[in-house]
Amino acid sequence: MYQLHIANKNYSSWSLRPWVLMKALALPFEESLHPFEPPAAGSPFHGFSPTGKVPVLIDGARTVWDSLAIVEYLAERHAQVWPGDAAARAWARCAAAEMHSGFVALRNQCPMSCGVRVRLSCPSPSLKKDIARLDALWQDGLTTFGGPWLAGPAFSAVDAFYAPVVFRAQSFGFSLSAPAQAWCEHMLALPAMRLWYQQALEETWRDADHEQEMRACGEVIHDFRVAVPD
Repeated sequence: MYQLHIANKNYSSWSLRPWVLMKALALPFEESLHPFEPPAAGSPFHGFSPTGKVPVLIDGARTVWDSLAIVEYLAERHAQVWPGDAAARAWARCAAAEMHSGFVALRNQCPMSCGVRVRLSCPSPSLKKDIARLDALWQDGLTTFGGPWLAGPAFSAVDAFYAPVVFRAQSFGFSLSAPAQAWCEHMLALPAMRLWYQQALEETWRDADHEQEMRACGEVIHDFRVAVPD
């Protein structure tokens, strides 16, 4: 059975991608969760990760790191990871690669924190540009391939790659077109997404760096996470 190493579900957008893909496609795996540690404690991830980062997939003697590499590794073994249609598959790979390497303003200015709702203060032009590009990209996939998923009738890796953005859109209240918003709601209703979200709310770990980044974006108006014990 696969073993998937991840970090805190409230924060770790990179971990979410392979996790939600494998859950949604019913690919059996064992989850190993490692909370982020204070910098002084050093990274707990070096024991299993060549880069000291997550996610990492272990398959027997093989170690596969980086979310895109994990997805492609799984795609070699499970046909349903990417769309079956060649045109949809090509589009899905391009869109996933764009998410993997782009949207820098979105990452920096709207870090994933599933359990909070934040009123953004003065979104930058670069952030607005990223959100507009996301909306246009999602509409393109939904229109071209007929939905309800980004590349057609079946959930695939491209949906998983944008799953962290769905939580960001919920947390920061992005203004989206009707088709893009409908896809986000479809994603939030996915059982795997609901399970991740619920488990994220139940976490009591708080990482100071992530908390500071999130609060620097605007005013926290709701925090649905369980209280941190004294």
